[in-house]
Amino acid sequence: MSQLFSPLKLRQLTIPNRIFVSPMCQYSSSDGKPDSWHFVHYGSRAVGGAGLVITEAVAITPEGRISPDDLGIWSDEHAEAFTSSIDFIKKQGSTTGIQLAHAGRKASVAAPWLGGKPVDFDKRGWQPLAPSPIPFDIGHQTPREATTEDLEIIIQQFAEATRRSLKAGFQVVELHAAHGYLLHQFLSPLSNQRNDEFGGSLENRMRFPLQVAKIVRENWPENLPMFVRISATDWVSGGWDLQQSIEFCRQLKALGIDLIDCSSGGLVPDAVIPAGPGFQVPLATEIKNTLGMTTGAVGLITEPAQAEQIIATELSDAILLGRELLRNPYWPLEAAQALGSKLSWPAQYERAKG
Repeated sequence: MSQLFSPLKLRQLTIPNRIFVSPMCQYSSSDGKPDSWHFVHYGSRAVGGAGLVITEAVAITPEGRISPDDLGIWSDEHAEAFTSSIDFIKKQGSTTGIQLAHAGRKASVAAPWLGGKPVDFDKRGWQPLAPSPIPFDIGHQTPREATTEDLEIIIQQFAEATRRSLKAGFQVVELHAAHGYLLHQFLSPLSNQRNDEFGGSLENRMRFPLQVAKIVRENWPENLPMFVRISATDWVSGGWDLQQSIEFCRQLKALGIDLIDCSSGGLVPDAVIPAGPGFQVPLATEIKNTLGMTTGAVGLITEPAQAEQIIATELSDAILLGRELLRNPYWPLEAAQALGSKLSWPAQYERAKG
């Protein structure tokens, strides 16, 4: 049997195959709530056979959104708005996951197709918050430096968002500590230039992200898994790198984190990223082999044989597909056929199976 289509058991949850939908922002919500676009977007990937469907980054507070049109879960009403999508995904045999996030200094920008530039205060914008008052790029707002009181509030907001995610019916929670957003900003010395207990040494820079990971794990059931997405390197000299990531993941493992979702980059706009087919897979492999942790690989994985090789040779334990699933929501069904593996098609689509 194809290893790509073998189940993955994490704690008491069995994910039916190793193809996960990578979190991908849609910039299409109203006041942070999912609507019919999200229902179809997530539901079609479940119909297409993905083992785990993870939401886009879902903000724990309005100020934690990347754009004014991002999803959020800062109230019970927001959580309830996810239930129809969750129920549909489960009925297709897929597992449901939510990615909890705070954008930090990369908040308050427009959707990419609207230019991606900072949003003015009179056009639904706000001042971002960050570890240090360093803007993401030229022309971006200078963020307000977070106080220790701010950090205590954010930790509790993550706890509340975790509880709401469980009540909504999600089965996996993923903490977003990648791509230059708030937790990654604390990790990297390029964006964290604090002089208190949250800045300076590696131990200090990890302190706040680990506190957040701990509170999320404590508020998530013991029988359900928790993931953390990291940028394993900034791809910039003097920034966050793989060796620091390994130490961070070592601490995450001690907290009970079940899977490291290994991406990279996003902290600074001018990083030179050596993108190519499967270019981030070695990052997942190194963390997996060094720490004995379950990992997910992401980044320019497009072909069934390529994905199968990653899993079969134990380079990673799962693959996360982003753009490929935007192009083709039914990639898992087609990959199963290409690899000679059985994956149930929806009865409504059986006539097209061939």
